[in-house]
Amino acid sequence: MKLFDPNNHTCSKKHEEIYAFYALIYTIVDFSAAIFFIGGSILFFYESTTYIGTWLFLIGSIFFALRPTTRLLRELAYIRAGKYEEIKVS
Repeated sequence: MKLFDPNNHTCSKKHEEIYAFYALIYTIVDFSAAIFFIGGSILFFYESTTYIGTWLFLIGSIFFALRPTTRLLRELAYIRAGKYEEIKVS
């Protein structure tokens, strides 16, 4: 099994379940990042709401940082699910 191989989710039923779970988490994180950035952008139009807009940008940035973290956690879950003796880094 290669790390970050797009076919890893086909190794077993458990791998398919892991993929589905993390795909949902990834989508929620991605959507949240977009919402916070859009909200921050709108608030930057008004000087009185620039402070909260800055916080929304920061929160959006944190969510964007969670995207690769989610992928890494998914790969670690695949390893825990089995076939880890054959791990190769792509």
